[in-house]
Amino acid sequence: MSAARRGASRRASFVVVANRLPVDRVENPDGSQEWRTSPGGLVTAFEPVMRTHRGAWVGWPGSPDDDVEPFVHNDLQLEPVHLSADDVELYYEGFSNGTLWPLYHDVVAPPAYHRDWWDRYVTVNERFAEAAARVADDGGQVWIQDYQLQLVPQLLRQLRPDLKIGFFLHIPFPPTELFQQLPWRSQILQGLLGADLVGFQLPGGAQNFVRLVRQRFSYETRRDRIRTPDGRTVVARAYPIAIDSSSMHDLAMSEETAARAQEIREDLGNPTTIFLGVDRLDYTKGLPERIRAFGELVADGAVDPADAVFLQVATPSRERVEQYRILRDDIDRLVGRINGDTGLLGRPPIIYLHNSYPREEMAAMYRAADVMVVTPLRDGMNLVAKEYVACRDGDNGALVLSEFTGAAKELRQAYLVNPHDIDGLKSTMLAAAGDSSRNKARRMRIMRRHVFDHDIDHWAGQFLDDLGKLGPGSDY
Repeated sequence: MSAARRGASRRASFVVVANRLPVDRVENPDGSQEWRTSPGGLVTAFEPVMRTHRGAWVGWPGSPDDDVEPFVHNDLQLEPVHLSADDVELYYEGFSNGTLWPLYHDVVAPPAYHRDWWDRYVTVNERFAEAAARVADDGGQVWIQDYQLQLVPQLLRQLRPDLKIGFFLHIPFPPTELFQQLPWRSQILQGLLGADLVGFQLPGGAQNFVRLVRQRFSYETRRDRIRTPDGRTVVARAYPIAIDSSSMHDLAMSEETAARAQEIREDLGNPTTIFLGVDRLDYTKGLPERIRAFGELVADGAVDPADAVFLQVATPSRERVEQYRILRDDIDRLVGRINGDTGLLGRPPIIYLHNSYPREEMAAMYRAADVMVVTPLRDGMNLVAKEYVACRDGDNGALVLSEFTGAAKELRQAYLVNPHDIDGLKSTMLAAAGDSSRNKARRMRIMRRHVFDHDIDHWAGQFLDDLGKLGPGSDY
């Protein structure tokens, strides 16, 4: 395998634990296989820390029933965790994405509570905790990622009380009245309390967590601190996640990307205004709402399909889950109806791409777009909004952003909107497209400054600095 070599596990003073390893297995034209680093800011953020501390990454390789030995890829120690097809169905597609995902996203879709899903979630979390315990060096730091692994902090604490343990939740943490629905609510809270530092996207998530712990267990709490019966202090705090803004900007500013952005405009008929949506195909992302709003703008005559186009990229996601298949079919029908009713010959108002694209192509789309439309019904952060801002070639462009994203708390100069309000969404999209260049520049300039000042390195450094002050023997 290219850039990879097999080897026995070595102990690491810094360990990342995530559902997936930071690599993907790809097949070359000649039939050979190799590992390639996955796109994404987490890998970029952790790589310098892992190299400095001889770090290790614990995660699933991505294929069920695939026994992969520990290996080194680009000098990073990777510790695969085996998942069977049943594990993927029950732990990942079931409890993680059929129970926790909809519950944590304000029950946009109804969660399902199945005991066999929960049992497998416990079993797989135990497997991840055991793998982390094996590879972590004495007194090391372990940073556990996201909702699939909420039991790991406590399980790892029981196996390795010498470790400093951090946990970060990348999705929203729900309010008390929603979280209380979960039959295994106490077990999840206790799982998270195994960490020294529990990070959330927003202060509201941290406050919800502290409030629930106080109500359910009567633990002593003070602002962002929880005192556990064994005398430990657990800190719950917000760390809004960011992107590798400099890298994204440099990519967007390259000559190749500029040329590709111009090609995209030409392919779309050189419209005056390109509206762009980029999302995983997920029922939380508000795709039907924004597509319906744009369709009504065209039908009302407020937008001329000869002069404007909506380009929607929907990356395939969880296509084995029934709710996602239904969503895909619904959007296909909605786009087809709007284009059939309002399109001109050779100029459909909506270009819908159900496909995934490399970072280079996405950067070109961001650069080509005049108005970015980001309208989730609920989202922990939404990094697409930040990527669009980072990819501007100056203080131009406009960002229409849902109030129900974490990003809205940081990018306050966006054109904020309630995606449930279709009339409000229509008027906001028009306002963003028709605003003066001066006002657009003022808004974008402030957002660009924030995105570059608060990048992925700032996010990771802040969390790890705080984690370093906590843990065994600390009175921080």
